[in-house]
Amino acid sequence: MIRKVMGLEGGYHLLVVDDGSPDGTADIVKRLMQEYDGRLFIEERKGKLGLGTAYIHGFRWALAKGYEYIFEMDCDFSHNPDDLNRLFAACAQGGADVAVGSRYVKGGKVKNWPMGRLLMSYFASVYVRMVLWLGVSDTTAGFKCYKRRVLETIDLSAVHFVGYAFQIEMKYTAYKLGFRIAEVPITFIDRQEGVSKMSTRIFREAFLGVLQMRFRTYKPASRA
Repeated sequence: MIRKVMGLEGGYHLLVVDDGSPDGTADIVKRLMQEYDGRLFIEERKGKLGLGTAYIHGFRWALAKGYEYIFEMDCDFSHNPDDLNRLFAACAQGGADVAVGSRYVKGGKVKNWPMGRLLMSYFASVYVRMVLWLGVSDTTAGFKCYKRRVLETIDLSAVHFVGYAFQIEMKYTAYKLGFRIAEVPITFIDRQEGVSKMSTRIFREAFLGVLQMRFRTYKPASRA
Protein backbone atom coordinates (compact mmCIF):
# COMPACT_ATOMS: atom_id res chain seq x y z
CA MET A 1 0.00 0.00 0.00
CA ILE A 2 2.76 2.46 0.91
CA ARG A 3 4.67 1.85 -2.31
CA LYS A 4 1.49 2.21 -4.35
CA VAL A 5 0.55 5.56 -2.79
CA MET A 6 4.12 6.85 -3.03
CA GLY A 7 4.14 5.96 -6.73
CA LEU A 8 1.07 8.02 -7.62
CA GLU A 9 1.29 11.31 -9.49
CA GLY A 10 0.73 14.24 -7.17
CA GLY A 11 3.46 13.62 -4.60
CA TYR A 12 1.27 12.38 -1.77
CA HIS A 13 2.49 12.27 1.80
CA LEU A 14 1.31 9.37 3.95
CA LEU A 15 0.71 9.10 7.69
CA VAL A 16 0.17 5.72 9.33
CA VAL A 17 -1.53 5.84 12.75
CA ASP A 18 -0.63 2.59 14.49
CA ASP A 19 -2.34 1.46 17.70
CA GLY A 20 0.18 -1.14 18.76
CA SER A 21 -0.46 -3.52 15.86
CA PRO A 22 0.92 -7.00 16.66
CA ASP A 23 1.82 -7.68 13.01
CA GLY A 24 4.93 -5.50 12.86
CA THR A 25 3.29 -2.60 11.03
CA ALA A 26 5.38 0.01 12.84
CA ASP A 27 8.67 -1.72 12.02
CA ILE A 28 7.77 -1.98 8.34
CA VAL A 29 6.78 1.69 8.15
CA LYS A 30 9.95 2.81 9.91
CA ARG A 31 12.12 0.88 7.44
CA LEU A 32 10.29 2.44 4.49
CA MET A 33 10.59 5.93 6.00
CA GLN A 34 14.27 5.83 5.09
CA GLU A 35 13.30 5.25 1.46
CA TYR A 36 10.57 7.92 1.42
CA ASP A 37 12.23 10.50 3.64
CA GLY A 38 9.99 13.49 4.28
CA ARG A 39 6.92 11.88 2.71
CA LEU A 40 6.14 8.91 4.97
CA PHE A 41 5.33 9.29 8.66
CA ILE A 42 4.08 7.20 11.57
CA GLU A 43 2.28 8.08 14.78
CA GLU A 44 2.28 5.28 17.37
CA ARG A 45 -0.31 5.06 20.14
CA LYS A 46 -0.62 2.66 23.04
CA GLY A 47 -3.55 0.26 23.00
CA LYS A 48 -6.66 0.04 20.82
CA LEU A 49 -8.27 3.46 21.17
CA GLY A 50 -10.82 3.22 18.37
CA LEU A 51 -11.07 4.02 14.68
CA GLY A 52 -12.49 7.49 15.19
CA THR A 53 -9.79 8.62 17.62
CA ALA A 54 -7.11 7.39 15.20
CA TYR A 55 -8.56 9.51 12.41
CA ILE A 56 -8.87 12.55 14.66
CA HIS A 57 -5.25 12.07 15.75
CA GLY A 58 -4.29 12.03 12.08
CA PHE A 59 -6.41 15.09 11.28
CA ARG A 60 -4.80 17.10 14.09
CA TRP A 61 -1.36 16.02 12.93
CA ALA A 62 -2.09 17.05 9.32
CA LEU A 63 -3.52 20.42 10.35
CA ALA A 64 -0.46 21.11 12.49
CA LYS A 65 1.78 20.29 9.52
CA GLY A 66 -0.07 22.72 7.24
CA TYR A 67 -1.61 20.35 4.68
CA GLU A 68 -4.41 21.84 2.55
CA TYR A 69 -6.05 18.55 1.49
CA ILE A 70 -6.36 15.71 3.97
CA PHE A 71 -7.47 12.18 3.08
CA GLU A 72 -8.58 9.16 5.05
CA MET A 73 -8.60 5.62 3.70
CA ASP A 74 -8.33 1.97 4.66
CA CYS A 75 -4.95 0.30 4.23
CA ASP A 76 -6.13 -3.13 3.03
CA PHE A 77 -6.78 -2.21 -0.64
CA SER A 78 -10.55 -2.21 -0.18
CA HIS A 79 -10.04 1.43 -1.16
CA ASN A 80 -8.15 1.70 -4.44
CA PRO A 81 -5.26 4.20 -4.07
CA ASP A 82 -5.74 5.23 -7.71
CA ASP A 83 -8.98 6.91 -6.63
CA LEU A 84 -7.07 9.39 -4.45
CA ASN A 85 -6.53 11.56 -7.53
CA ARG A 86 -10.27 11.55 -8.31
CA LEU A 87 -11.18 12.58 -4.76
CA PHE A 88 -8.56 15.33 -4.87
CA ALA A 89 -9.92 16.61 -8.19
CA ALA A 90 -13.46 16.77 -6.76
CA CYS A 91 -12.20 19.16 -4.07
CA ALA A 92 -9.44 21.02 -5.90
CA GLN A 93 -11.25 21.53 -9.21
CA GLY A 94 -14.83 20.40 -8.62
CA GLY A 95 -15.81 22.77 -5.83
CA ALA A 96 -16.44 20.17 -3.12
CA ASP A 97 -15.37 20.77 0.46
CA VAL A 98 -15.58 17.04 1.24
CA ALA A 99 -15.26 14.34 -1.42
CA VAL A 100 -16.60 10.90 -0.52
CA GLY A 101 -15.59 7.71 -2.31
CA SER A 102 -19.08 6.26 -2.74
CA ARG A 103 -20.24 2.70 -3.31
CA TYR A 104 -23.89 3.63 -3.74
CA VAL A 105 -24.02 6.36 -6.38
CA LYS A 106 -24.23 5.68 -10.11
CA GLY A 107 -21.00 4.00 -11.17
CA GLY A 108 -20.14 2.81 -7.65
CA LYS A 109 -19.74 -0.91 -6.95
CA VAL A 110 -18.99 -3.43 -4.22
CA LYS A 111 -17.07 -6.61 -5.00
CA ASN A 112 -16.73 -9.84 -3.01
CA TRP A 113 -19.05 -8.94 -0.13
CA PRO A 114 -21.61 -11.54 0.95
CA MET A 115 -25.15 -10.43 0.19
CA GLY A 116 -26.03 -10.07 3.87
CA ARG A 117 -23.17 -7.64 4.51
CA LEU A 118 -23.99 -5.65 1.39
CA LEU A 119 -27.67 -5.31 2.32
CA MET A 120 -26.79 -4.30 5.89
CA SER A 121 -24.44 -1.57 4.64
CA TYR A 122 -26.85 -0.28 2.00
CA PHE A 123 -29.89 -0.12 4.26
CA ALA A 124 -27.79 1.42 7.05
CA SER A 125 -27.19 4.33 4.69
CA VAL A 126 -30.90 4.47 3.86
CA TYR A 127 -31.68 4.63 7.59
CA VAL A 128 -29.16 7.43 8.12
CA ARG A 129 -30.57 9.47 5.24
CA MET A 130 -34.11 9.07 6.54
CA VAL A 131 -33.25 10.15 10.09
CA LEU A 132 -30.73 12.92 9.33
CA TRP A 133 -32.09 14.14 5.97
CA LEU A 134 -28.52 13.90 4.76
CA GLY A 135 -28.17 13.91 0.98
CA VAL A 136 -25.28 11.45 0.85
CA SER A 137 -25.85 7.98 -0.58
CA ASP A 138 -22.90 6.27 1.13
CA THR A 139 -23.14 7.68 4.64
CA THR A 140 -20.77 5.13 6.24
CA ALA A 141 -17.99 5.50 3.63
CA GLY A 142 -14.48 5.84 5.04
CA PHE A 143 -12.64 6.97 1.89
CA LYS A 144 -12.67 10.76 1.86
CA CYS A 145 -10.83 13.96 1.04
CA TYR A 146 -11.32 17.05 3.20
CA LYS A 147 -10.31 20.59 2.47
CA ARG A 148 -8.31 21.97 5.36
CA ARG A 149 -10.93 24.54 6.32
CA VAL A 150 -13.51 21.79 6.95
CA LEU A 151 -11.39 20.11 9.62
CA GLU A 152 -10.44 23.50 11.05
CA THR A 153 -14.12 24.42 11.41
CA ILE A 154 -15.34 21.12 12.89
CA ASP A 155 -14.81 20.97 16.65
CA LEU A 156 -12.86 17.70 16.65
CA SER A 157 -12.92 17.57 20.45
CA ALA A 158 -16.73 17.40 20.30
CA VAL A 159 -16.87 14.38 17.96
CA HIS A 160 -18.63 11.72 20.04
CA PHE A 161 -18.22 8.41 18.28
CA VAL A 162 -15.27 6.10 17.68
CA GLY A 163 -16.70 3.25 15.55
CA TYR A 164 -18.53 3.33 12.23
CA ALA A 165 -20.80 6.08 13.57
CA PHE A 166 -17.72 8.31 13.39
CA GLN A 167 -17.93 8.29 9.59
CA ILE A 168 -21.57 9.37 9.72
CA GLU A 169 -20.91 12.02 12.36
CA MET A 170 -18.12 13.66 10.37
CA LYS A 171 -20.24 13.91 7.21
CA TYR A 172 -23.29 15.17 9.08
CA THR A 173 -21.27 17.75 11.01
CA ALA A 174 -19.72 19.05 7.79
CA TYR A 175 -23.19 19.25 6.23
CA LYS A 176 -24.67 21.08 9.24
CA LEU A 177 -21.81 23.58 9.14
CA GLY A 178 -22.63 24.42 5.53
CA PHE A 179 -19.90 22.56 3.63
CA ARG A 180 -20.52 21.01 0.23
CA ILE A 181 -20.20 17.22 0.08
CA ALA A 182 -19.68 15.48 -3.28
CA GLU A 183 -19.72 11.75 -3.95
CA VAL A 184 -17.24 10.14 -6.32
CA PRO A 185 -18.15 6.63 -7.51
CA ILE A 186 -15.62 3.95 -6.51
CA THR A 187 -15.36 0.19 -6.63
CA PHE A 188 -15.02 -1.14 -3.08
CA ILE A 189 -13.32 -4.55 -2.90
CA ASP A 190 -13.60 -6.67 0.23
CA ARG A 191 -10.31 -7.05 2.07
CA GLN A 192 -8.09 -9.96 1.12
CA GLU A 193 -6.19 -9.97 4.42
CA GLY A 194 -7.26 -9.27 8.01
CA VAL A 195 -10.72 -9.23 9.53
CA SER A 196 -13.49 -6.66 9.84
CA LYS A 197 -13.75 -4.64 13.07
CA MET A 198 -17.56 -4.72 12.87
CA SER A 199 -19.18 -5.93 16.09
CA THR A 200 -22.58 -5.80 17.78
CA ARG A 201 -21.34 -2.95 20.00
CA ILE A 202 -20.15 -0.91 17.01
CA PHE A 203 -23.41 -1.55 15.12
CA ARG A 204 -25.46 -0.49 18.15
CA GLU A 205 -23.37 2.66 18.54
CA ALA A 206 -24.07 3.57 14.92
CA PHE A 207 -27.80 2.82 15.11
CA LEU A 208 -28.44 4.77 18.30
CA GLY A 209 -25.83 7.41 17.52
CA VAL A 210 -27.74 8.55 14.44
CA LEU A 211 -30.73 9.41 16.63
CA GLN A 212 -28.49 11.39 18.98
CA MET A 213 -26.95 13.29 16.06
CA ARG A 214 -30.38 14.34 14.81
CA PHE A 215 -31.10 16.40 17.93
CA ARG A 216 -27.67 17.88 18.64
CA THR A 217 -26.57 21.45 17.97
CA TYR A 218 -23.54 21.90 15.70
CA LYS A 219 -21.27 24.91 16.13
CA PRO A 220 -17.91 25.79 14.56
CA ALA A 221 -14.79 25.20 16.61
CA SER A 222 -13.73 28.08 18.83
CA ARG A 223 -10.79 30.11 17.51
CA ALA A 224 -9.70 31.16 21.02
